Amino acid sequence: MSKQKLANLILEDGSKFEGYSFGAEKSVSGELVFNTAMTGYPESLTDPSYSGQVLVITSPLVGNYGVPSDTIVENGLLKFFESDKIHIKGLVISDYSFKYSHWNAVKSLDTWLKEHNVPGIYGVDTRQLTKIIREGATLCKLYSEGETPTDSFHDQNSENLVAKVSTKEIKCYNPEGKYNVVLVDYGAKFNIIRCLINRDVKVTCVPWDYDFTTMEYDGVMLSNGPGDPAKCGVAIENIKKAYAIKKPIFGICLGNQLMSIAAGASTYKLKYGHRSHNQPAIMVGTNRAYITSQNHGFAVEHSELSSDWEPYFLNLNDDTCEGIRHKSEPFFSVQFHPEAASGPVDTEFLFDNFIENIKNAKN
Repeated sequence: MSKQKLANLILEDGSKFEGYSFGAEKSVSGELVFNTAMTGYPESLTDPSYSGQVLVITSPLVGNYGVPSDTIVENGLLKFFESDKIHIKGLVISDYSFKYSHWNAVKSLDTWLKEHNVPGIYGVDTRQLTKIIREGATLCKLYSEGETPTDSFHDQNSENLVAKVSTKEIKCYNPEGKYNVVLVDYGAKFNIIRCLINRDVKVTCVPWDYDFTTMEYDGVMLSNGPGDPAKCGVAIENIKKAYAIKKPIFGICLGNQLMSIAAGASTYKLKYGHRSHNQPAIMVGTNRAYITSQNHGFAVEHSELSSDWEPYFLNLNDDTCEGIRHKSEPFFSVQFHPEAASGPVDTEFLFDNFIENIKNAKN
């Protein structure tokens, strides 16, 4: 980047932040959210759960370790990313590192954003910006000098974002795996698939609205994804059908919310979402707390669950529901990310619990 070009970030309440443009030079609008993780921007930017959002990274220095190669593939998946594209609409940071250094870096963050036509702004007081976002969901416009801002503030939660990011065709990974699991793709991160493959699982990935209950399977994985779970009525009905089949089910993030709705609960928009690597969650009925990675803007009203269900985890910061489990059937889900790319991996044991449920069901 040889020349600094001005850029502007305008919030729905009229607040304006000036900075400098990097990445693509274009105008975008979306929900402004913040993530407090200090590392992991290649994984965060490619997480489909961020679809339609403008992301504020609160860590003060971003870009110093560059971006890894997108040509290295293992098991049909890009090795260093969580999907095959950047899903955020725009990026907001405080200090951009023009120089990068890392053993697997092949390009700068600026170059990567340009390749995916995603704009960014740096030189912004992200701490002040975060204080504003913490007071409630905030829409914004981001545009660089010479670009005309969009006419209106766009709320991506008015759309069915899951339909945008979900696979359009059935895909199979690790076809020789011992256990046959259907992964319903609401915006699945690649590391969910990796964690299953590492446990000798054949993963059949299906579209979000596919009636997977017509398939032969040992278990069902319901993935993470973006947006309002109430937009996914077809998916909820399919989950209800799966409950009747009684084979093991494991839900993550949006999968947890959809399972909860299918179990009689409702969901609501959080004042500000959970997006960080350090959310503490306690396993209900124990004194065991785990540090978890999270990325969601909606939560489950667990008091509305039917009597067959109970909370599995609770958030120690705000007491929101972090998971549910059935009292007698092999169904459970969590709001956080046990696959956690990038980190922490404290709760990856839940994949082992899922496989154990499959083993028990087969015996």
